[in-house]
Amino acid sequence: MTTPTLRHSAAYLDAERARIATQPGLGFMGLLVVVPLSILLGFGRGGAEHSAVILSPLVTFALPVLAMIAFWWEDWPGSSLRPAWAAIVDTFLIAAAGVALALVGQAVVGQFDFFALFDPTPQAGSTPLYPAAMPLGLTVFTAILQLTLVCEGWPFKRLPRLIAGFAALTLSWGIALIVQYTALQFTAPDGSGVISQEGPLSHEDINVMLALCGALQVWIFLVWRGWPLNKIGRRWLRISFGNLLVLSGTGIGFLILDRGMDMAPGEIVAIVTSASTGGLIVAMLFEGVFRSRMSAAWERVATISTSIALGAALFGGLIAYADTLTWTTTTADGWVAHICVTSLGLSVLLHVGVSRRWPLRSTNVPAYSG
Repeated sequence: MTTPTLRHSAAYLDAERARIATQPGLGFMGLLVVVPLSILLGFGRGGAEHSAVILSPLVTFALPVLAMIAFWWEDWPGSSLRPAWAAIVDTFLIAAAGVALALVGQAVVGQFDFFALFDPTPQAGSTPLYPAAMPLGLTVFTAILQLTLVCEGWPFKRLPRLIAGFAALTLSWGIALIVQYTALQFTAPDGSGVISQEGPLSHEDINVMLALCGALQVWIFLVWRGWPLNKIGRRWLRISFGNLLVLSGTGIGFLILDRGMDMAPGEIVAIVTSASTGGLIVAMLFEGVFRSRMSAAWERVATISTSIALGAALFGGLIAYADTLTWTTTTADGWVAHICVTSLGLSVLLHVGVSRRWPLRSTNVPAYSG
């Protein structure tokens, strides 16, 4: 998505133009797939709160695998099958890997406790993933997106795609474990099987930083397709400036929102993830909707403005509904973040990035060629 146009093949550009020509109808049709799946993830585990407590950590640990399959493996193994089977096989693989990695995350924050993964009201001595393991899973996902989008896959893209994907996922986990053991401060609830951590940053602070980092990744490298960094010809310089921009922007945003404006961490995460999801919907589900209708400069203005407006609408609607409910384990802000990242976000990535808009592909989406 961030590759300069001149580096794409003619076949890819032809397919892209044909796909964009069907917008915005293609995006609205995609909502018929994305919205029901999002509702299932948002409410399907016994209501809003139980779904947030159980499904958000499981999906969070599955998201890096989704990114690996979509961006590194080019949808393999599903790409070798018919579209319907491709979507099913890839989704099953992502779900199974998500549960397996959630167990690994559970062992990191406490101890193996398989049944606690699916219990919204865990017993004393058990190891629930929420909220203790959320920073770990979110760090893995943020790290693999940084490697994929900001670092352009370097240096692993030189390797065969399966090895490269595993290498990126392994490095992302390594980064997440360093953060877990050196930076995280978390006080385990009395009687739980979770281990307390004594680091300089609370898990709320880390969640805020990860949300801000994710927003910059989405806005710059998906919504704006890498502009203005893609104007830099030398890759090492482009990657260096990209990392500097994202990481410094994350730090400045944290200081302004959390320290300067003294906003509650949960509120920041809910607002920022809403804006990120707005950008993801515009960039992927409605890919190129403004491109053929205006100049490149005005397209950037339109896409970022639409992303922010859509994010504001998402946050306003979701928080208004969440405030009508009673929360015990999580909060209204926590549920909004769950809907935006691990419900809507997953659904868009799964529909567009993994299944390549199946079941719509057979009717109005040209085959991808890269």
